[in-house]
Amino acid sequence: MKTFADIFNQFQWNEISDFIYSVKPENVEAALNKSQLNVWDFAALVSPEAKKFLPQMIEKSQSLTKQRFGKNIFLYAPLYLSNECKNICTYCGFSFDNKIRRKTLTDNEIRKEAEFLKNKGFEHILIVTGEDNQNVGISYIAHAVDILNEYFANISIEVQPLDLEEYKLLADKNVYAVLVYQETYNLQRYKTYHPKGKKSNFYYRLETPDRIGMAEIHKIGLGVLLGLEDWRVDSFLTALHLDYLQKKYWKSRYSISFPRIRPAVGAIKENIHINDNELIQLVCAYRLFNPDVELSLSTRERRELRDKLVQIGFTTMSAESKTNPGGYVVEPQSLEQFEIDDNRTLEEIIAMLKNKGIEAVMKDWDYALFD
Repeated sequence: MKTFADIFNQFQWNEISDFIYSVKPENVEAALNKSQLNVWDFAALVSPEAKKFLPQMIEKSQSLTKQRFGKNIFLYAPLYLSNECKNICTYCGFSFDNKIRRKTLTDNEIRKEAEFLKNKGFEHILIVTGEDNQNVGISYIAHAVDILNEYFANISIEVQPLDLEEYKLLADKNVYAVLVYQETYNLQRYKTYHPKGKKSNFYYRLETPDRIGMAEIHKIGLGVLLGLEDWRVDSFLTALHLDYLQKKYWKSRYSISFPRIRPAVGAIKENIHINDNELIQLVCAYRLFNPDVELSLSTRERRELRDKLVQIGFTTMSAESKTNPGGYVVEPQSLEQFEIDDNRTLEEIIAMLKNKGIEAVMKDWDYALFD
């Protein structure tokens, strides 16, 4: 069976880079004037040349977002269940070679964390674990989903890539979305950042969204870690991946996340910097390329920038996040996966959105209502 790997192998990183950095003003203007863009139009919009057109990109992105989603932002909270991990990832605080105290929540501890978030008003949570098939494998994840289904209307997961039958099991348990980030699509550099563990298998991870789609999970989340490799080329390949998935697994919805490298214990610093204006450019490029894709904003970003970004093209954002297992109630001092920047409470985020004329939505809704 063909997968995205078959398409990916037809592209060369350097050739994509050459195209993006040779884009002319007329290429950007042509993309801005189109109602339906292809991946090469997306490449034009993430090019250095497109920076001159950022005001037009922002205006069009705002208009498309309002048309498709209304003036709404969907709020969720991450729930970290474990920092156990068998991978060495050079940018992550949970990396196997970090000499940290490992923590995996028990049933009772999961309930305590769930009760806190439920009482705050959250209806959608994102389960996050390190990648350890022995300590937090499919049996642990499935059991945690059973517990959390008692509390929340929507459960998404961000865990290690799983096999097709395991995703089908989670689909049967009403898991709403699965997020899996390639981190970087640079095949030649991938093992530099992932030298040990199952995650070092580039193609197994690359084909994970195919398995999620075959399992008919409701939503698939994609993204790269901004700061590892050239964000323009990585984002082009993410857009290519998104385009392939939407055509093949059309029953699923899709989201894109924009994580930038943050400080973490034992982690490397960013390799390629993406500044705030470039992040805004990237967000607008995705919205113009795909008006219906959900764009998700994390608490990695500082509050001033988040307040600006919610008006540009995002549809989803996390609030009052903790990135450590038990971070809300059970063990607030356990090791974070990375440092967050926006520490405001849920109530403060809701008030900020209201002040900007945006409604905070706590339970996912059918976006088709806003078409």
